[in-house]
Amino acid sequence: MTLNEKIISDLTEAMKAKDAGRLSTLRMVKSNLMNRKIEKGGELTDEEVMKALQSLVKQRRDSIEQYEKAGRNDLAEKEAAEISHIDAYLPQAASAEEIAAAVDAAVAETGASSMKDMGMLMKAAMAKLVGKSADGKIVSEAVKAKLS
Repeated sequence: MTLNEKIISDLTEAMKAKDAGRLSTLRMVKSNLMNRKIEKGGELTDEEVMKALQSLVKQRRDSIEQYEKAGRNDLAEKEAAEISHIDAYLPQAASAEEIAAAVDAAVAETGASSMKDMGMLMKAAMAKLVGKSADGKIVSEAVKAKLS
């Protein structure tokens, strides 16, 4: 069963269970995936579905940040709930230690030594974290700390 099929299956289960929060989130995910499928002009691979889901989680995290600044905790909580529903389909998040190890390995591999090398180092570090869900913002902070 592909990831896309699993999401559709879970959407049906959420309908039957009358789980409104999960149903709403899965409908939004399905809609996003359908739009990406149309843009591509063909079926999405599991990797493309993963990238789409990671993008949705990133959007939700940005929204939470904005809602908290505006004092709208009710909306921030709704976004956090959506993240928890989407996270169920993503691989386990990389820990801080795994991110630090990937950055160290990338520094050793690329020989990066200054902030000019940040882009190259980010690319190498993210390549080492393939298969894990790693927030680019956290990896970027680890890279900056290593280069300073």
